[in-house]
Amino acid sequence: MARIADASPQYHAKLQKHLAGMDPTFFARGEDLLAPFEPFLISKGHDFEWGVECHLKLRDSMIAERMDFLRSGKYRSSSFEEVRARVYENPGVMEQHMYGLVFAQLLWPEQYARFCFFADNLVAYRDRISSYLEVGGGHAWYIKTAVALLKPGTRFDLVDISPTSSELAKALSPNDRIEYFLCDIQTLAETRRYDMISIGEVIEHLEDPLSMLRKIHGMLTADGRLFLSTPVNSPTLDHIYLFNNAQEIRDLLDRAGFAIERETTKWSEDVSDEKAIKFKVAQMFAAFLKKK
Repeated sequence: MARIADASPQYHAKLQKHLAGMDPTFFARGEDLLAPFEPFLISKGHDFEWGVECHLKLRDSMIAERMDFLRSGKYRSSSFEEVRARVYENPGVMEQHMYGLVFAQLLWPEQYARFCFFADNLVAYRDRISSYLEVGGGHAWYIKTAVALLKPGTRFDLVDISPTSSELAKALSPNDRIEYFLCDIQTLAETRRYDMISIGEVIEHLEDPLSMLRKIHGMLTADGRLFLSTPVNSPTLDHIYLFNNAQEIRDLLDRAGFAIERETTKWSEDVSDEKAIKFKVAQMFAAFLKKK
């Protein structure tokens, strides 16, 4: 926080307001996420402050992307292959992006609200889950939480297309109960079936999210459940598919054969709904779904 205050007093003040309202559970969860991150950074030849620098650069990048988005009304990227080459297969770009996002899970209210929604509701499905797949594991905080909350003996798989992201997930969640797949989920055998699939912040990176959702629909058991999150009006260097509002997400899920059981949304800024809509403020959408 001291480093952030030096770089951006205004951002620091905003974060201080957010942290002042947090309970002990927040700080325990934050320690769980960040404790293994520092030794990982050191193993890569960096230090914790360098990780904070990545977060500040991420924020600057997102501000620039947002300015362009408000001018053009669209995301800069439209091709998955272009983003794959420029971001996912570029270690320098991907490391800065992913390491910066680790801090965002705690410091950005909509990001932490999404995690709370996942963790607080997953236990309701515990008795029905014996196999769990996570698509796009990132920092592995979600699958690490699932391992802690679900029954012993549950099978856990994680699939990610990025070597950098996969390496980070393994480092932050070193657990031999998790099998990691470095591949596109579209190439994963459809004979594999899961009682729970989690796909957080993935479909906005695709040109055709409906195809992905139908693939996942086919990989769920008959009574399986899907946890999904995706943002509205959220330009970043690798987002492709623009959702203009939460209803567009609900309609897509319906077309893919899903029904919503639980849902939450949260604006990224503390403003009224009217202002958020007028100024295209980013919004977090997350839901637990079942097959129709």
